Amino acid sequence: MGGKGADGASAKRKPVGERGSADTAGLDPVRVVARDVLRAVRERDAYANLVLPGLLRERGISGRDAALATELTYGTARSLGLLDAVIEAGAGRTIEEIDGPLLDALRLGTYQLLRTRIGAHAAVDTSVALVRAEFGIGRAGFVNAVLRRVAEKSAEEWVEQLAPRDPLGHMAFEFAHPVWIAQAFADALGAHAGELRDVLEADDARPLVHLVARPGEMSAEELALVTGGEEGRWSPYAVYLDGGDPGKLEPVREGLAAVQDEGSQLVALAVTKAPLEGPDGGRWLDLCAGPGGKTALLGAIADIDGFHIDAVEPAEHRAELVRQATRGLPVDIHVTDGRDSGLTPGYDRVLVDAPCTGLGALRRRPEARWRRQPSDVRDLVTLQRELLTAAWDLVRPGGVVVYSTCSPHLPETVSVVSDMVRRTGAEQLDTRELVPGVPDLGEGPGAQLWPHRHGTDAMFVAALRKPLQSQ
Repeated sequence: MGGKGADGASAKRKPVGERGSADTAGLDPVRVVARDVLRAVRERDAYANLVLPGLLRERGISGRDAALATELTYGTARSLGLLDAVIEAGAGRTIEEIDGPLLDALRLGTYQLLRTRIGAHAAVDTSVALVRAEFGIGRAGFVNAVLRRVAEKSAEEWVEQLAPRDPLGHMAFEFAHPVWIAQAFADALGAHAGELRDVLEADDARPLVHLVARPGEMSAEELALVTGGEEGRWSPYAVYLDGGDPGKLEPVREGLAAVQDEGSQLVALAVTKAPLEGPDGGRWLDLCAGPGGKTALLGAIADIDGFHIDAVEPAEHRAELVRQATRGLPVDIHVTDGRDSGLTPGYDRVLVDAPCTGLGALRRRPEARWRRQPSDVRDLVTLQRELLTAAWDLVRPGGVVVYSTCSPHLPETVSVVSDMVRRTGAEQLDTRELVPGVPDLGEGPGAQLWPHRHGTDAMFVAALRKPLQSQ
């Protein structure tokens, strides 16, 4: 994503500001931190939402400056496809011909010019200053020239000039999505594909922060009062925040609340609400537990009823996150592969929150849409089917397996579930009844959440009950 180019930017450069060198003196710290996160994403395949909070704390950036740094970083990372097309037009060369560090500054400047209310003068000058401090006047002149060409047109004019002519391709370009993802959303919407523009627009916007109040410890009403947030619409434990660093909130620090999308909360709650045949013996399983958000919510509910959860996570570092999230709860963690866990069958309730493309959570993972490829889907679908089969073998007759993905992509959702029903004779429950009060969940029997309809990630959830004759 950016090599040596005719601009000569491959020349030896000064020390990078990310390493704490003196070349950041006099530069805007907000743009410096945004530049450094974008560089980490480009050079190391880092995740912006993991790198940025640490850098903000390390550099003492808070309040409105932190909010601006977050907007510039995440917005730029989300918009890469659109930004790169405009930069290529302004530079008269391909992205691959522009040195990576210059590309970071160009993307940051172009985002400010086209997608914020920041004045053109400030957007150009701050971006040029970043390059001048690191590379000198020559490279800064190249960036200055490109950004001035970008500033000659509005975002709408650039879209009109550069976007594909077909309606889907045009919308995908306008709202900065790869075409294959826009097509996947349209397919999942089915008869409601006319809502595609609304989906893409919602997916391209800054999401609210969602908190979950821990059942038995704090109510959503109390959490909203303490944090200044607003109680959620769908989950009885959800609270919305407009921004800020949730890690600094006292209830989060004390383990009384956590950050969790309301859609994920609804998935966990569906596990607890699914009707069993026979009594609930309180033996529950989370087969794909990391990083532990759904496990913690299930564990808190299980704790109230004296129930117990086994949680499976194959990666030790993610298993440690599950331990931290479920401390003090009746949860046992097994560091093993869910497809061959060695656990004793007979569970009443099993959650398979399967690894997936994450297409439903792109607004919270800014760079993810540009990393995922259609070729990723096949291997993931194989894994999803294997995990669901393993869950089926572990659930008791009359028990329920709940399958979920943070993706609406049909090969990962409806197709996986339909295949399971065909192979096992599973009874597919109307999952929409397990998320009471939430409208517009699709035609059933699975339930599909959407950011433009529900304000949640695009979570899919289906519930399968094992017939008693399976004994």
